Amino acid sequence: MLTRLFQAIPTLLGVATLVFFLLHLVPGDPVDALLGEAAMQADREALRIALGLDQPMLYQYSHYLVGLVGGDWGNSLLDHRPVLDRIVERIPATAYLASVSLLLAVLLALPLGYWAARHAGKSQDVAAMGFSLIGVSIPNFWLGPLLMLLFAVGLGWLPVSGMDQPGSIVLPAITLGTALAAVLSRMARSSWLEAMSMDATRTARAFGLSERIIWWRHAARLAAVPVVTMFALQMGAVLGGAVITETVFDWPGLGLLTIEAIQSRDYPLVQGCVLVIASFYVLANLLADLLGLWLDPRQRNVG
Repeated sequence: MLTRLFQAIPTLLGVATLVFFLLHLVPGDPVDALLGEAAMQADREALRIALGLDQPMLYQYSHYLVGLVGGDWGNSLLDHRPVLDRIVERIPATAYLASVSLLLAVLLALPLGYWAARHAGKSQDVAAMGFSLIGVSIPNFWLGPLLMLLFAVGLGWLPVSGMDQPGSIVLPAITLGTALAAVLSRMARSSWLEAMSMDATRTARAFGLSERIIWWRHAARLAAVPVVTMFALQMGAVLGGAVITETVFDWPGLGLLTIEAIQSRDYPLVQGCVLVIASFYVLANLLADLLGLWLDPRQRNVG
């Protein structure tokens, strides 16, 4: 397990390096975003020197890495506040959205996956998996505005955007949780069917146990390993989906902050946001490994 933990370090270093150089290679100038293209050349050069953008690229890169290690992620180019402070302010909103979305995904996926597995090959299975296929296929940037037009603009049941009003979480959570539920339900179905074909469930049936007990006590325990592992991986993927969802619904979280930083060419803030999102991906993979080892001790002797 320590080996997997140490493997996360070069992964995060690679992400930080890739983001740094890609941002500096993309056309555009943060000085133009701050002062406007009509600013005087002297003012532009003075601001460039003040921000350290006049230094060679490798010097900026090394300074950036030293700051990461020392906990100094730099200051935002727009308001000059520490990047970490701005990120910490937005994390609770994203955590709230992610938690509700994951809970909704589980509440939808497990019954749907069980129903499809229990009626495998029948019309119920086709309907359930067809619904999950639709959930996977519909992108967040299309589903979000559609739900907004229907339930917020058309019916007036829910707020259009933001998180200050009651019920603000409903539409963003549905938008983000639907795709997650679709993935988990397909995994739950296949895992349940595979578990029902194992020797343990055959033995339980031979002892005369009821089908309900076999499905929910014996097969569910065997099917839990891949499902829980997939759920842990989705915890990282949910942040990627949150970038689009938060932008659509003007949800004041880390995803919206990332988009705002990209649009304003705020190098330090973009780097910090992407690094945090990448860290969650790495932690989610590590959590998936730990849960796999805990649920299936046979994996401890592998590798």
